[in-house]
Amino acid sequence: MLKRFLKPIKLPASADWAVLILRVGVSCLMLTHGYAKLTTFLGGDHSFADPIGIGEELSYVLTICAEFGCSILIILGLGTRAALIPLIITMVVVATVVHAKDPFDMKEHALLYVFPYIALFLTGPGRFSVDAKLYR
Repeated sequence: MLKRFLKPIKLPASADWAVLILRVGVSCLMLTHGYAKLTTFLGGDHSFADPIGIGEELSYVLTICAEFGCSILIILGLGTRAALIPLIITMVVVATVVHAKDPFDMKEHALLYVFPYIALFLTGPGRFSVDAKLYR
């Protein structure tokens, strides 16, 4: 079942290129957010929001893992669909919990990540990915 979930679907060549551009582009952008959080965390500042009640430090670590770690996996196209799940959850929490009382323009940034992540989840990583090489 896991193999079926992770295996890329066959797409037309032009769609494979589009998925590659989307996958790498959006992940590189998110990587900058994750890297900034990682360096701050490693610098000793562990103060962070606790939007779902699991503690500031655990919330911080999970966010770093999603924004930094999962972004690297998506750039490589390795375990892409599985790596997208934490990112989708993180961005939905940011939009609906962290910025719940804020105006829409504060939620928009997180939502602009959610939609490409959902599209990538539906299409898979495409032909130009480690997943495609693993699941031939």
